[in-house]
Amino acid sequence: MVSVAILGAAGGIGQPLSLLLKLNTAVTRLSLYDLINVPGVAADVSHINTDSAVEYYIGQDQLNAALEGIDIVIIPAGVPRRPGMTRDDLFNINASIVRGLVEAIAESCPHAIIGVISNPVNSTVPIAAEVLKEKGVYDPKRLFGITTLDVVRASRFIRDIRPEIDTTTLRVPVVGGHSGNTIVPLISLAEPKIELSQKETEDVTHRIQFGGDEVVKAKDGAGSATLSMACAAARFADSVIRSFGGAAVIEPAFVPLAADSSGAESIRKLGAGDLEFFAVPVLLGKEGTSKILPIAGVSAYEAGAIKTAAAELKKNIDKGVHYTKNS
Repeated sequence: MVSVAILGAAGGIGQPLSLLLKLNTAVTRLSLYDLINVPGVAADVSHINTDSAVEYYIGQDQLNAALEGIDIVIIPAGVPRRPGMTRDDLFNINASIVRGLVEAIAESCPHAIIGVISNPVNSTVPIAAEVLKEKGVYDPKRLFGITTLDVVRASRFIRDIRPEIDTTTLRVPVVGGHSGNTIVPLISLAEPKIELSQKETEDVTHRIQFGGDEVVKAKDGAGSATLSMACAAARFADSVIRSFGGAAVIEPAFVPLAADSSGAESIRKLGAGDLEFFAVPVLLGKEGTSKILPIAGVSAYEAGAIKTAAAELKKNIDKGVHYTKNS
């Protein structure tokens, strides 16, 4: 019995994510929330022949009801990036949206696993953490920024230059954050091991970091990465669900390092320093983060990229914390 709420279910990510989670037979209740258009989304996916019950809730006055009894909350709500926009340009709008949604989560399902998609994740996850702290229900093990798309892109983009590789089995750790040069793929630690030239490494690293821009440009003002993000979010949700059943599942996520202080030590030595949040490989468990997996042996190029990422992340995190404490 697993209940999942999607906050922003009628949006570009929310609709395909609703479809994918309706197809997940482990989900028994799917709660769809948005400000507009959600009745049609709910009616549509409810016709799919899996056993989960589909409910919809529309408008602010139904938000708390949408969250009652929920185990996993996924938040894709907010405005998408458009050509010329950075994730920081989204901040003022999406920051207030995330804050309001997390306040309701704190009231209605304070023990739920929370997965934040709304950008800029490097700042919205700290906002969520501060709100939960204010409400007295903060559990760092249960809060995640969903960065699965970065590892999905890493394996796919590497296959584009090494077609003999099976992208479904290639695992490339990605650490740091979830925007631009805060995204650091650790290609030297890929499993199975792959050999790339320095130029290939630098080129594919840049493509992974700015893969979202490819989609924004190709959609020509019509949106950002929605389908691939929904696929990545569905994978993350499924991993959480499987961990509820006792499976040992590893997923990347932008998490509070306080979720596993011991495991975070190698990440801090790697370059995270005293940052409160960092994207790391996480062993999931019934309570959320069970363990932050240690990382060592990165290349000199990757170490430099982590240093750059950490400096930018500090600004992103501070921005989210400052917003919550001063708004």
